Amino acid sequence: MADSMTAVAIPGSSPVPQISRTAVAAAVLGNVLEFYDFSTYAFFAVMIGRAFFPAENPLISLLLSVATFGVGFITRPLGGFLIGAYSDRAGRKPAMLLTIALMGIGMLGLALTPSYATIGPAAPILVVLARLIQGFALGGEVGPATSFLIEAAPPAERGYYASWQLASQGVATLIAGALGVVLSVALSAEAMEAWGWRIPFLLGMAIIPVGLYIRRHLPETLDQEAATTQHSVQGVLSFLFANHLRAVLLALLVIMAGTISTYILNYMTTYAMTTLHMATSVSIAATMMVGLFTLIFSLAGGLLADRVGRKPVMIVPRIALVVLAYPAFLMMAEARTATVLLLTTALLTALNAIGAAVSLVLIPESLPKSVRSTGLSVAYAVGVTVFGGTTQFVITALIGATGNPLSPAWYMIISSLIGVVAMMMMTETKDAALAD
Repeated sequence: MADSMTAVAIPGSSPVPQISRTAVAAAVLGNVLEFYDFSTYAFFAVMIGRAFFPAENPLISLLLSVATFGVGFITRPLGGFLIGAYSDRAGRKPAMLLTIALMGIGMLGLALTPSYATIGPAAPILVVLARLIQGFALGGEVGPATSFLIEAAPPAERGYYASWQLASQGVATLIAGALGVVLSVALSAEAMEAWGWRIPFLLGMAIIPVGLYIRRHLPETLDQEAATTQHSVQGVLSFLFANHLRAVLLALLVIMAGTISTYILNYMTTYAMTTLHMATSVSIAATMMVGLFTLIFSLAGGLLADRVGRKPVMIVPRIALVVLAYPAFLMMAEARTATVLLLTTALLTALNAIGAAVSLVLIPESLPKSVRSTGLSVAYAVGVTVFGGTTQFVITALIGATGNPLSPAWYMIISSLIGVVAMMMMTETKDAALAD
């Protein structure tokens, strides 16, 4: 990557600034914070439940804590619609500044809200409000940030640069997992219960000012002459659905497949502990393996997509995932050893990450600038809300209802097959110029 901004000429269009390492970091920072927050909340869900949702039954406390995490999914589609359209009207940079500022407010609310014992019912109300704000911001984050990466990257390297969006999820999972392990070792159980669980959220919040600063200095990649002539959110959305409905629906199905697989893999720690009855340390290592292989193979997918095309790199690994998901879960269920758990988790994560990263390249490349951010935001926010927000509940219910530890494999297989069909119906964009 270049260390400074230089002009890149694209035939038939005005030059755009070549993206720098700092700009890539700024663009994907919101995604890092999203999955860092996701992993951290899951790691400390029991303690958060006790702090804000005390109940005589510990299970009720935990369920209320998990439900509060889930309410953040409710406002994601709204954020996707509104902030995505704002990005296509006002520019990528103002939208990215807005989302990271809102993330900071949400993280501040969770990190600093006093416990139920201190301020009573106001505590859970404030926490729920913080989650709703976070969800709104996260719903609108991916569209503007990915559009920025696509538009500012060198034309021959759009796949690699945009693949950092998914790779950043791996970075976040690794950081959150490592920090959780360090805190659990360094602090006593009493300290962790009282205040230690707040530390990761405070550290995440400390990144917000840095993110605001570097995003303020990003170039703007939305050419106002090529932007939508619509002057309202309703106008942008009407134009999108009237002219690009097929692209949005296919994008939603592709994102559905990647999202379900991602959230099943993110559930691996809980699956290993509760279904396979494996040690906590080994179970946590599985989640860290997910983070590492998401990072590595997302970037590998982006590099491959720039060389051989978007569709083959999306479709072939997804078909391999369909073929190997059941044998992988069967091996985990029968062996129940650390080696098998980690190797199969790594394999499934690698196959999912390669294609899922490329989907975040092809989808925005398939849309014109005037609705690029809105289209991706809507498909991503709705896909993650409907499928990501329910995946862990669905597979837990399936395992409970059937008693079959292989249930997650079937859910992964069916959703991936639907995704493959949608991928085949999309248009290859490797050598295509970005549409204005």
